[in-house]
Amino acid sequence: MAIVYGLVSRQKTVLAEYTATSATGNFPTVTRVLLAKIPTTDGKMTLVYDNYVFHYVVEGGICYMCMSDETDRHRVPYAFLRDVQESFVQRYGIEAPLTAIAFSFNEEFSRIIQERMDYYNSGGSADNIDQVKSQIEDVKGVMVQNIEKVLERGEKIELLVDKTDRLNQQAFKFEASSRNLRRQLYWRKMRCAAMVAVAASLLIFFIVASFCGGVDFHKCRLH
Repeated sequence: MAIVYGLVSRQKTVLAEYTATSATGNFPTVTRVLLAKIPTTDGKMTLVYDNYVFHYVVEGGICYMCMSDETDRHRVPYAFLRDVQESFVQRYGIEAPLTAIAFSFNEEFSRIIQERMDYYNSGGSADNIDQVKSQIEDVKGVMVQNIEKVLERGEKIELLVDKTDRLNQQAFKFEASSRNLRRQLYWRKMRCAAMVAVAASLLIFFIVASFCGGVDFHKCRLH
């Protein structure tokens, strides 16, 4: 299980976020589309998109969201979200986030998200009886949906286009890297051939020189 992305937002206004270096894909685009669809009323849901799963909790008008890479495990992501929520409220209270501008808490709180993400990804979530019961309550009754069900047709096309662009970029990078590799192999082959030619020339020179009495070839000169 790996949580690779986490954020705190007020509707579409992202207040803080952190992305693990291992995360790839067009999930930032998906996230922005999702934030516009999430109700402002308190609740929680899990949404599946490609190989990733988005979990979110909304409480007091603030959305706490994370993305993981396993579709059948929800306890750890929701434990992570509960932890992030408690840390966020403890630092900033309830009122300030409701009027804060985008990314106003990012400099400080992105480090907290990273720290808690590393903690839960390393299996560090405590498993005493009270916390396990709490985590079970967190995921009990959570609705799991495919992301297709919450998107409009235009948004689906936008994500599809974004994914296609990504694939095209990857294909272009692969083609460019292949060309570079072929070029490197060609010049390596040419250098090897040149070195062999020089070595062969030197060998022939010294063999002839040995028969002709040295490098001045005095035995082979015409008198």
